[in-house]
Amino acid sequence: MSNLDRSFWTGHAVPILDPTAIMQVGALCLREGKAGKEVLLVKSSRGRWIIPKGWPMTGHTDAEAAKIEAWEEAGLHKGKVSKAPIGGYVTKKRYDDGRNATCHVSVYRIDAKEMTSTYPEASLRKRKWLPLNEATRTVDDAGLKALLKALR
Repeated sequence: MSNLDRSFWTGHAVPILDPTAIMQVGALCLREGKAGKEVLLVKSSRGRWIIPKGWPMTGHTDAEAAKIEAWEEAGLHKGKVSKAPIGGYVTKKRYDDGRNATCHVSVYRIDAKEMTSTYPEASLRKRKWLPLNEATRTVDDAGLKALLKALR
């Protein structure tokens, strides 16, 4: 079983999280490329390459919310989402007014099946598929980088 198929925290020390941290859900969208696994990255409103992520949604499981974020931010139309998170990371959310908040992102794997060119945030976000190694080098968020490194 590969690291992509099991929980990131299995066999690892689980960090104590900031009790004031805001919870988010992320979508690690994967597909099989010519050179192996590829990761879907989107450009954040601040110009950084990240995975699609957002807030938990009332009436939806966190896995469903991650899939909805992948649709809204990247145009993932069809894909199989993991029922449980494959890992997580801690990051800082920067608000337009200058405030920062600590966020814990629970990441769900989505095996991408179909993408669309029109989606809710198509005019706001760029998206690109990268091999896992290149995606790891491209993201600058330390927590996301560590999660991607662990999955290689």
